[in-house]
Amino acid sequence: MLNQTGVNAAEPHAAATDGSAPQQESQQKKDERGLLLVGLFKLSKAVFFGAVGAGALNLIHKNVGELAMRIIEVLHRDPDGRFAAMLMDKADLIGGHQLRQGALLSFLYAGLCVVEGTGLMLKKGWAEYFTVVLTAGAMPVETYELWQKFDWFRVGLLLINVVVLLYLLWVLKRKRGREAA
Repeated sequence: MLNQTGVNAAEPHAAATDGSAPQQESQQKKDERGLLLVGLFKLSKAVFFGAVGAGALNLIHKNVGELAMRIIEVLHRDPDGRFAAMLMDKADLIGGHQLRQGALLSFLYAGLCVVEGTGLMLKKGWAEYFTVVLTAGAMPVETYELWQKFDWFRVGLLLINVVVLLYLLWVLKRKRGREAA
C-alpha cells in the first residue's frame, strides 16, 4: 500500500530520505558481526569445557598423583620444591567421584555455551537475552572467586565477561530503539 508520498507504507525505513535508513542498516550489520564474535567466543568456551570434561573422565581410573609427577618432570621443576609439593598434595585429594562431578559440570556448562553460541550465530533474539541472563548470573560467583583468590587470569575472565555483558546490553538497547522508531 502506497502512502501520500508514493512510498510503500509497509516498509517504514524506506520512507526516510535523510539517509538514516542506510546508516541503521550499517549499524545493524556491525551489531550482527559483534554478536557473531560473541557467539564464536561462546562456542570456543564450549569446546574448552567439553575437553576438560573428557579429560576428567579419562583420569577416573588413572593414578592422578603419578600424572602430577609426570607434569612436574615435563615442566622441569624440582620434585622436592614448593610447586611440586603443592601439586602432589592437590592430586592426592582428587578421586573418581570428584572427577565425575567435574566432568558432569564441565559438560553441562559446555552445553549452555553451545546453546548461547549457536543462538547468537543464528541471530536469534532469545539467545541475546539468554546470554545476558547467564553472563550476569555468573558475575557474583566470579567476583567472589576473585575476592577469595586474586590472580590475573580470573581478572581477565571477569573483564571479558563484563565487556560481553555490556556489549549485549548495548545491542539490545539499540534494537529496542530501532523497533520503536
